[in-house]
Amino acid sequence: MDKIPSVLACDVGNSGIRIAHVKGEQVSSVQSLKVGKLSALGEALSSLWAEMPSPKKLIAGSVNATALKALEAAAEEALGQPVLVVGRDLPLPIEVKLSRPESVGVDRLCAAVAAFDQLGAACVVADFGTAITIDCVNEAGVFMGGAILPGLEMAAASLQSQTAQLPKVTPARPDWVFGRDTREAIIGGLVYGARGALRELTEAYATELGHWPIVVLTGGDAKLICEDPNASSLVQAIVGDLVLRGVAIAYYKTLLK
Repeated sequence: MDKIPSVLACDVGNSGIRIAHVKGEQVSSVQSLKVGKLSALGEALSSLWAEMPSPKKLIAGSVNATALKALEAAAEEALGQPVLVVGRDLPLPIEVKLSRPESVGVDRLCAAVAAFDQLGAACVVADFGTAITIDCVNEAGVFMGGAILPGLEMAAASLQSQTAQLPKVTPARPDWVFGRDTREAIIGGLVYGARGALRELTEAYATELGHWPIVVLTGGDAKLICEDPNASSLVQAIVGDLVLRGVAIAYYKTLLK
């Protein structure tokens, strides 16, 4: 285990940067910093880096070019280290059955490879974050593609900004079926709609695959979609650090070549 390099993994997303120390199967507590509030990024990197044994590398998966630049500047200033970026400095970590693999969000691919690495079976990987992505990996470990929907917060904000009377709501787990007022109706529509999209797409993917895939959720709103996988007929697991695990796997795969 000591020979496995430590990875300071960074998930550079649309709304924030998440970082964690990954070594093999072990992942430290995840630190999150919001885009626009990255003044403490250098300190957070330094703190984690100092705790990591050598050899160690700084690896990032990014869907946000501006935030990635901020990460690279902070890493250079605080650590004197370059950032190896998945899809730029490192190959994509999973085979992609699409005409333009480089156009797929790296976060989607990292989550997909991390899920398949653990399961070794066909799976649906759904990330309920700023945007919702619901993707499929077949039994051979090939990323087949998927669907992208507005995230719950994004959809809530859109309803408020694009209508005259609907209020802005904060997504929550509905404990009702019939929305008894406008707020409940919006929250129910958002959450039940996302749950419905997950089920509908999973059923469609299963039809194409010829068998039922394992369903894994990640992202900040995952527990609004499925509170308890043990009580769910659809979802098998929620893995909050799935993308960060995939970022590390992207680096580990280069060591095997």
